Amino acid sequence: MILRRRMSLRVQLTLLVVAALVAALLLSLFLFADERSLAIRAALGFEAAGRAANVARLIEEAPPDLHASILRAANSPLVRFELADIASVQHMDHSDGGLVEARIRTLLDDSYSRDIRVELHQIEGQLMPLPNLSPEMTDMHMAMMRGELTAVEMNLSIAIRGGQWLNVGTRFERPPIQWPIYSMLTFALSAAVLLVVVIWFVMARLTGPLRRLARAADSLGRGEDVAELPVAGPSEVRDLTRAFNRMQDRLTRFVGDRTRMLAALGHDLRSPLTALRVRAEMVDDEETRDSLVASVQEMQGMVDATLTFARGLTGSERPETIELHDFLSALRADIPGGFDLGAGPDTRARLRPNAIRRALRNLVENANRYGGGASVGWQRVGDTVVLTVDDNGPGIPEDEAEKVFDPFYRLEASRSLETGGHGLGLSIARTIIQAHGGDITLRNRETGGLRAIVTIPLAGETPDERRER
Repeated sequence: MILRRRMSLRVQLTLLVVAALVAALLLSLFLFADERSLAIRAALGFEAAGRAANVARLIEEAPPDLHASILRAANSPLVRFELADIASVQHMDHSDGGLVEARIRTLLDDSYSRDIRVELHQIEGQLMPLPNLSPEMTDMHMAMMRGELTAVEMNLSIAIRGGQWLNVGTRFERPPIQWPIYSMLTFALSAAVLLVVVIWFVMARLTGPLRRLARAADSLGRGEDVAELPVAGPSEVRDLTRAFNRMQDRLTRFVGDRTRMLAALGHDLRSPLTALRVRAEMVDDEETRDSLVASVQEMQGMVDATLTFARGLTGSERPETIELHDFLSALRADIPGGFDLGAGPDTRARLRPNAIRRALRNLVENANRYGGGASVGWQRVGDTVVLTVDDNGPGIPEDEAEKVFDPFYRLEASRSLETGGHGLGLSIARTIIQAHGGDITLRNRETGGLRAIVTIPLAGETPDERRER
């Protein structure tokens, strides 16, 4: 089951077709062997019938004193002829459907008048060759048949002019099947190679567009700019590609429209806010003036934070492949107060460096502000890298673990910008991480403090892409 899940669609279908071919070949060989046996039996039966018809004609045309000589000349180890007053075959029903009788009548130019009787018997079990064979021919016959004797015994009684009967007895064995091993092996290998090449080429036309579509969908989910996919492959795949291109265009336009709307709103608010500040500066009462200026500054800060959050929804930065330890070391040097950096495996990931730096900075600054310091570590788990940001603070209530990611939501009750900020730090961090195809979760540590768990796909590749390298 696990192996089947790991095989690509192209390999699975190729193996399926090859298995069907093998089954068809085995069935064909079985049917061929049976048809071959029937053909050999029919040929032997018709040959004996032809000899019987010729002997009957000779006896009718020759003088009576030559009959004994004709019978001696016609006899062979496999076919015996004799003239008698009584037919050896007593019944009139033919077990062969009348084929042998019809052949004899054709050779004798006799359509209806002559009485011809045919009897066929299948003989199974331990058989010996015909008793009239010589010892040498018996040994040769047994060696040729490899001891596998399954015989059909045929007895004929042909009415001869003058009231006598020509009785004919013969028995022919089914020869053992001779398997042409090398011919069969050569045919099977050549057919399998040809079929695999053709199926592989055909499946490449199907799986190639699907693989490109999977890569494009994964890139789009990480917020990367994805060029319009070429429409290729079977009709169903072409329809799927067109639907993806339409979806990507609609999503891009939707996000772009919302971002432009927020940017325009922020730009339009700047002018009245600037005017309010100017007027506030003109207020004579110092206490009132300071209060108005502080309110305007808070509004200006919220507008800037909103615009910053909106820019975090777009993926204009191009991804780069970075070495995680070096990246975190550089981030630690940039953050005032820094953080403790643990050891981890050598890991390379495809990220947008500035965006990830911003997301991790928000997490570390929260840990430094509310938890008394931050400790960062990482490890590889399957196809992902898991980063942890730990602090030694009081943690948060379990029912607030998801709410803190909502924009402008703050746990700090004073509403002071000095202690609680605007409530956008975690929202921006989660937006950036989800744009990379990952996620952030918060969990209280058993030893005290809060742990932020960041999960990011490695190198932005699917498992199939990494196996193909």
